[in-house]
Amino acid sequence: GADSTGSSPLRSLPAQCCLGLFVLLLLSEGWALAAFYAAWLYLDRHTPARGGRRSAWVRAWPVWRHFRDYFPITLVKVADLDPRRNYVFGFHPHGVLVAGAFGNFCTEATGFRALFPGLTPHLLMLPFWFRVPFFRDYIMSGGLVSSEKASASYLLSREGGGQVAVIAVGGPPEALEARPGAFTLQILSRKGFIKMALQHGAALVPVFSFGENELFNQVPNPEGSLLRTVQERLQKALGLALPLFHARGVFQYSFGFLPFRRPIHTVVGAPISVPRTPNPSREAIDQLHKIYLESLVQLFEDHKVQFGVPENKHLNLI
Repeated sequence: GADSTGSSPLRSLPAQCCLGLFVLLLLSEGWALAAFYAAWLYLDRHTPARGGRRSAWVRAWPVWRHFRDYFPITLVKVADLDPRRNYVFGFHPHGVLVAGAFGNFCTEATGFRALFPGLTPHLLMLPFWFRVPFFRDYIMSGGLVSSEKASASYLLSREGGGQVAVIAVGGPPEALEARPGAFTLQILSRKGFIKMALQHGAALVPVFSFGENELFNQVPNPEGSLLRTVQERLQKALGLALPLFHARGVFQYSFGFLPFRRPIHTVVGAPISVPRTPNPSREAIDQLHKIYLESLVQLFEDHKVQFGVPENKHLNLI
């Protein structure tokens, strides 16, 4: 299946608030409203895998412009994308917050619609989050959809084109590599998105978000350390990454859980044309994966100096 955005405590806090609100309703005089919503939740359970339920109004909220300007976040276009085709955007790196993916593809703050007319972006997120009352409706309004295989297939099989499945390829495990100056991508064994693109003949587009790993410091967790072992076991058991991160506070800059104000430049690369192959062979998947990696590395090398990465820094693909 497809990989996806996972978790961070910054994302789980609003989810916990929504869950708390639902429980409070259930235990109060609002129990009938909670029961009605629970029934609606059941009837609506397939929507996150069928394109979601986006809201142009929510995506245009003024608060997203403040979110954009905090870092700030900039969307950079390399090539025109034909709106008659469907696309798989591979987003790298995952980072702790996936701020670039959210700001660029789940809001209109950075001008996606103006840069790529006729395209509708959908950011894929772990199915778990779409089971949280109220929170699911909020995230769907921004254009988030479930990362289950059926969800990406639904988007990429739409006639007429214009659909974009945005996949954080490294998934939750890559969040454990996120720290300033790090360019490690978990991608060598990630081929589900390649197979998906082949099955539907969707063009592949590498996307690199410069600055994504600069937003938080992370407690050292080298491979083999006790902390890393616990994090990896939790990730396998829960499907959620739990990086121990810290950055700045509201009124002081030495410690806190707000991200650092560091610029993010999300560069959308040129499309890789993909022939529709309903039953792709392992060789076809491996060959396209190799082409994708070459395009991704080239995208990084072409833009790194412009966006503050030293000439001697290169991607570390694992």
